[in-house]
Amino acid sequence: MRIILFRHGPAGERDPARWPDDGDRPLSARGVDRTHEAARGLAKLEPGVRHIVTSPLRRAAMTAEILAEVFDEASTEHLDALAPGGSYRGVIEFVRGLPEENAVALVGHEPDLGKLAGILAFGAPAALPLKKAGACAFEFEGPPTAGTGRLLWLLTPRILRRMAQKVHA
Repeated sequence: MRIILFRHGPAGERDPARWPDDGDRPLSARGVDRTHEAARGLAKLEPGVRHIVTSPLRRAAMTAEILAEVFDEASTEHLDALAPGGSYRGVIEFVRGLPEENAVALVGHEPDLGKLAGILAFGAPAALPLKKAGACAFEFEGPPTAGTGRLLWLLTPRILRRMAQKVHA
């Protein structure tokens, strides 16, 4: 199984007047464009994504929608454990219930995704921070458990966007 951790794209500035509930804050127009490009780069690197699981917060859900558009055969669902302050145990338990042959993208927030990355790789929340619209991938032999993930790559959004622009000869 492959697990891709993808941080939500750039969102609008915090503004309690516009978004009294910060969970309603959307991606900015520039964030939508940058996330789309990063998602296209991700698709070149990981074409097998068939399932996208997202935090319920609007900016993460919008990011998941962009990923679903790029990975046109991927299903999407919300998971409360991916919300800020959510349970990494809940995320791992959920993913363990998915078919092992799948590649799944988990869309969430920092610092939680970085801590989850540390837990997957090292069995401890040693943070591997992700930039907005950045991602990393892990591979597991058997069901995912803490400390058994093999880190395959960790990429900034700039590199993912550049990958989207490269044309194969």
